[in-house]
Amino acid sequence: MEVSSEGSPVDRRVGQLFALVTESLASATQALLLGDISLGRAVMDGDRSIDELTSDVEQTLWDQIDTESPTGDELRRLIGILQILPELERSADLAEHIAQRAVANLGAEMSPLSRGIVQRMTEVALEMWKAASDAFGAQIPPLSTLDEDDEEIDILHERLTGEVARGVMTTAVAAQVTLLARFYERLGDHAVNLASRIASLPPKASLSLDPPEE
Repeated sequence: MEVSSEGSPVDRRVGQLFALVTESLASATQALLLGDISLGRAVMDGDRSIDELTSDVEQTLWDQIDTESPTGDELRRLIGILQILPELERSADLAEHIAQRAVANLGAEMSPLSRGIVQRMTEVALEMWKAASDAFGAQIPPLSTLDEDDEEIDILHERLTGEVARGVMTTAVAAQVTLLARFYERLGDHAVNLASRIASLPPKASLSLDPPEE
């Protein structure tokens, strides 16, 4: 996913976080379903970079609040972006959890139906994340279809837990697949939460990653 060159440095960094989380989700599922252990490990290693970038942007925002004492819409926008960051970081953690199961080669032990459901859950989740990312980059309200997509994720979650209940997988594998279902459901929830926060952001303020002039 390309990151827009428009907007402030902070906006671009947040856009980069959206892209990294989305790529982590796609790669983690690919690793899971293809049994690509090296790709799964790469996703796990990449989570550290996401954490560091999140921390960097968060510190920059707090520094700007402390040194410039913004008010009105500018302050509300800074606080709004601060509220977006934890959603991104937690979503990256969920992608890492999926990658951990890929490294354990869980995909090879899953039933064909459960693998198909996971594939579809990923497709829907990626659509949701793209919509949220595009909305942030363009500073426009997110697509109204996000709620419909989230409903589909919930339905797929029920189907996956139903497949677990059929008892076609071993107890250990079934327990891990149940966790997978929850991970994907939460990724959908985070996309909806992000869309809500993006919709409530005031117009762009002049944010900068550069230290304020003395």
